[in-house]
Amino acid sequence: MDTTEGENNLDKKFQRESIAPMHTAEHILNQTMVRMFGCPRSRNAHIEQKKSKADYLLPQPPTDEQVNAIETAVNEVIARDLPVTEEFMSMEEASHIVDLSKLPADVSQTLRIIRIGDYDACACSGLHVKHTSEVGRFEIISHDYADGRWRVRFKLKNNHL
Repeated sequence: MDTTEGENNLDKKFQRESIAPMHTAEHILNQTMVRMFGCPRSRNAHIEQKKSKADYLLPQPPTDEQVNAIETAVNEVIARDLPVTEEFMSMEEASHIVDLSKLPADVSQTLRIIRIGDYDACACSGLHVKHTSEVGRFEIISHDYADGRWRVRFKLKNNHL
């Protein structure tokens, strides 16, 4: 499979409505990690309907107490029933509110920004739920740490889609 075919398959995957709750949960998790640890958003995530994983660059692994706090914080955002909205703006405008470092070099000069209430904003082309309450309960099922990379695996319970 060439790179273009792989990217097209990935784009199609994130257009499936069934993955929307998990994709929105990943955005909330990313912002939670940024706020709690000051780290960048996940550089490597594998998002699926039943369970997903994301990697974060951290100088040390989170403690069990911190892992519980991450899960609690994500669920608190979900419970706020925040609207999930999209807007389009120039790359210049977007550069003031979102991290553009993960975008490919050939990206359009007009970006789609997904906002989760006042909690998160991120350039994204995938489908999302309309309100965070549609995500369901976020649960961390396992995690490990090696060479500065903390991998967290998570699932959702009782989502509405």
